[in-house]
Amino acid sequence: MGRMIGGVLLGYIAMAAVVFAGLSLAYFVLGADRVFQPGVYDVSTLWVITSFVVGFGAAAAGGWIARRIARTPTGPRVLAGLVVVLGIAIALPLLSGSADAVVHRTEALGMFDAMQYEQTPLWVALLNPLVGALGVLVGGRALADLDSRFRLGRS
Repeated sequence: MGRMIGGVLLGYIAMAAVVFAGLSLAYFVLGADRVFQPGVYDVSTLWVITSFVVGFGAAAAGGWIARRIARTPTGPRVLAGLVVVLGIAIALPLLSGSADAVVHRTEALGMFDAMQYEQTPLWVALLNPLVGALGVLVGGRALADLDSRFRLGRS
């Protein structure tokens, strides 16, 4: 049970670290003008696609770690469930429909300032947990496939 909990926690921490690093790098490379639609803080289609790709990759890494540490397919399954539950909890405030007033961009802000005003579409917020859960399960399965082929982790 300890390996399971450790695998899920370390998998989640790895996911958070990869998402933070990946999206920070993407913001730096793309710049605010390509991350947001012109003049406002509504995210661009390019940013939505980038965030899904980074999120899926981070989730796959988290699932791989959860499986590796837990040594059972239950580790990634629990992590996938956690990703869905937390993702929905994060998206719930957007369901209230209370949209903030439109904030116009007048200058390029730093990444952390821009994150404060970012406007993500509801469908993206609701799809993110599913993409994350799928990524976790794919990552956990990938290790299982490697393990069965090369007997990883066996003495």
